[in-house]
Order: sequence, then structure tokens, then C-alpha cells
Amino acid sequence: MRDPGATPRVTPSCHPPPRRGVSRAQFVAPGSESTAGAASPPAGSGHGLSGTGMDPPTPLPSLIRKKRDGERLEDAEIRSFVRGVTEGTAQQGQIGAMLMAIRLRGMDAGETLALTQAMASSGRTLAWPPAWHGLVVDKHSTGGVGDKVSLALAPALAACGCKVPMISGRGLGHTGGTLDKLESIPGFRVSQSPEEMRHILARVGCCIVGQSAELAPADRVLYGLRDVTATVDSPALITASILSKKAAERLSALVLDVKFGGAALYPTQESARELARSLVEVGTQLGIRTAALLTRMEQPLGRAVGNALEVLEALECLGGRGPPDLRHLVTALGGVLLWQCGMAAGAEQGRERLARALDDGSALGTFEAMLGAQGVPPDTARGLCAGTPAQRRQLLGEAKVCEELPALQEGWVQQVRALPLARVLHGLGAGRARAGDPVNPRVGAELLVGTGQHLRAGEPWLRVHHEGTLGAEGLRELQDALCLGPEPPRDPPPLVAETILPSEPGRAGTPNKPR
Repeated sequence: MRDPGATPRVTPSCHPPPRRGVSRAQFVAPGSESTAGAASPPAGSGHGLSGTGMDPPTPLPSLIRKKRDGERLEDAEIRSFVRGVTEGTAQQGQIGAMLMAIRLRGMDAGETLALTQAMASSGRTLAWPPAWHGLVVDKHSTGGVGDKVSLALAPALAACGCKVPMISGRGLGHTGGTLDKLESIPGFRVSQSPEEMRHILARVGCCIVGQSAELAPADRVLYGLRDVTATVDSPALITASILSKKAAERLSALVLDVKFGGAALYPTQESARELARSLVEVGTQLGIRTAALLTRMEQPLGRAVGNALEVLEALECLGGRGPPDLRHLVTALGGVLLWQCGMAAGAEQGRERLARALDDGSALGTFEAMLGAQGVPPDTARGLCAGTPAQRRQLLGEAKVCEELPALQEGWVQQVRALPLARVLHGLGAGRARAGDPVNPRVGAELLVGTGQHLRAGEPWLRVHHEGTLGAEGLRELQDALCLGPEPPRDPPPLVAETILPSEPGRAGTPNKPR
């Protein structure tokens, strides 16, 4: 088995830390003030969401040409571009051309910050009561296979006293989406108004919802075009997309799970580090305490892949059990957040506190309360959180066929590759090829073996749940995911490879400590 508890490398990102996050009490229009007091930019930084004003429009072709030729865009020019996107005056061809120019020529830190601010200011922003000052936190993952971390992390953080307005997405391509997993639970409602979110946070401490049309509407347009223009992997565009929504949430602290490897957006640790540093730098400049963990995504996280099966595994983790790698990542991410918002003396102390919430039942109780607050009938919520494994499976429903795959030869398990496994399940209905496609929550797979285990020919290694549509080609692809060798594998590298933190001003290399 992989060793999820190995000590990760910590790398500071040499940018000044922000002040503690802002707190507000209502939903606020961009640039407006409220009786509760508008959120202000970090002291001395000159950055924030307000103060953009209305700049004179700049002809979009000249902006495209400027970036195409490798020149730097001014803040006002970036705001003009985003305004054209939001108001619909920019043509799709022009937006696509600008996205490609950014992808090929890149953006410096100042341009990326300006783009993020403009996108965040394109819509409304959430706001919270003063009593929640410093406690509003969130987590974002760049996407992986079997990644059900959010389902366990949000209620565990709430059980520790945080407020977690987690805005999540749906799966696209081979990666799963948190909203799809939750919608496999009968009655769960991902659409919540800002007022409903605030009510749930006051009662429960966490909610997991979809992005409102009012939050960062420019991102909705750009996100939809990035896939069809082959600009998905631009660090500047990814940074602005992620952080514009997080800025609109008015967070105090944010932790990012930036994955790399064969089943991740970025194949290497070096390329993931570039994105992580961009996210930490811009998040810090926005006044959010931001950290990023670089985590490996060669194998599925945990043992379950597929929406309903991942809910079941998340419930195990919430009950203090479940796969060690899943528990380690949940506590590592949560520990950093508790440290960032001042609820723990350090990341390790935060990890221990979050682990206690998983072990003492408080995280599971919070999850049950969140289910009820988001539309799940009380009997269903109770059955999922207190029922037997068989009762839980019955509540979520099961696929028509449950098929076990035998090992074709004897050997030691070197790894189970996540990408071919996810692609086959995607084709069986577990994922979607384009936004709006339906998914079958019952389709999925359970790993029956782990790295370092010895298999004899004929022993089962994978259990596949499907609707009778798994053919010979799919079986061949699944068998290719199992990598066997004649000798036991070497100790695997740690799941968390590196942590990127902002630095104290003038003390490069020293991680920022929350006040």
C-alpha cells in the first residue's frame, strides 16, 4: 500500500501574507457598500474587488493583437475585456482568440491578479456576519479519480468550528464532480440561494452547492470556451477561474489540492508547482490566506470510483474508518486550513484536531445535518449515516451487474493506473463528455487490491458495477490498468509531495504563520 503519512516537502511562495479574511452579512453587488460595511482590500496592498470603476472601452482586436505579440495588458484593458465578455459585446471568436493569446504568451502575476479581480467583480459577492470573521474557509481540487475528499472535509471542518460555503462543480471528462456524487443521494439539492446558504451555515456550519449564475458570470463564459479552444491548461486562466469564484465567496482561508500525474491535468510535479505558486500568489494578494498541496494522481484515491460508491466510501471516512490515503489527504488539507485561520498552532496540530472530528462522530453528525438542510429526507439521511453497509447501498441504489475481474497472471501489484479505469467507467455512464450530459450514479468500480499485494492468477482484483454494457474492449482496458511485477514494489512516494505556502515579508523561505 502507498504510504500516505510520509512527510511532504514544504516550499514557500515568496509573497507577503494577507490579513485575516473579511466577513460580511449579506449578498453584495460588485462595487457596492452595505450597512454591514463593505469588505476592504488587504491593508497596504491596493488590491481587492472594489474600486475598478468604469474604464473607457478598448477595442478588443487591439487587445488581442497586443497580447498575441507578447505585450503586457494593463489592468484597465483587462477589465475592458472582461466587461465585454460579461455584457455580451465580445464575439465568441474574439474571446477564443484572446484565450489562445493568453495560453501561448502567458500572463505575469499582475495581469493574472487583474484578470481574477475583474472576473470576481463581474457579478455579486457573498458576505457573512461579523461573528464569522476569520472562520470562512474552502478547499478546491484540480480534479482526480476517486477524489471524494470534499464530502468528508467540509463537515469535518464545520465540526471544528469553521464555516464552509463550499462551491463545487460537476464532473467533465474522466474526472468526477462533487455535485454529481452528492446528487446520487435521494433528495439532495445543490442549488441554494445565498440566503439559504447563510441559513445552512448558521445551523450546520457547512454546505456544498453549485455555482450561482450571479457569482463570477464572466468565468461561466470563459470556462465554457476554454475546453473547445484547447486553452484548459493555461496557468493564468486556471488561476483566474478558480480564484474569481473564491474571491466572490469572501473567504478567510483557502487550501488547494493541485494534482499531478498520469490521471491529472498536469503530468509532472514541476508543472503543477507552477500553477500552485500562481494560485498562492494571487490568492494572497486578494486577501485570502492561501496554501496549496501538490498531490499525486497516478492511482485512484481510496478504493472506490463512481458517484454512489464514492459517497459510501466518504461515509466510512466520516466514521473514522476508510482507506488510509483518503483519510490522510482529508486531514492534511483540513489541518492546513485550521492552521491558516488560527484554530490550530500548526498544520500538524490542525491535522490532529480534524482527525478527532472524524473519530468522535462529530463530522458524521454534521454531514447528516447538512444532508437534511439540503433536502434529503430525515430517514434517508439517518439511514446513510447510521445504517449498515447493506442499508446504505440500498438507499443509494445498485447497478444491475456486479462483476469481479480476475488477475490474468500471478505477480505483485505495482500500481492500479487511474486513467484507463476512469475512461472505461466514463464510457459506461459514470461521467459525461460535455456539460449537461446525464450520469449514472450507480456505475463505478471497487479496488479489491492495493500496491504491494501479491496476487495469484484468477484472484479477483476489481469489482465493476454497471448496467450490462461492459464489453470485451472495456474488459481489456480494465485489465491494462492493473500493473503486476515479479517482485514487490519499492516503497511508493508520499501522496502529498509538496506544500506551497506564502512567506513572511522579507523572510523568503519561512512559511507564513496565521495570527
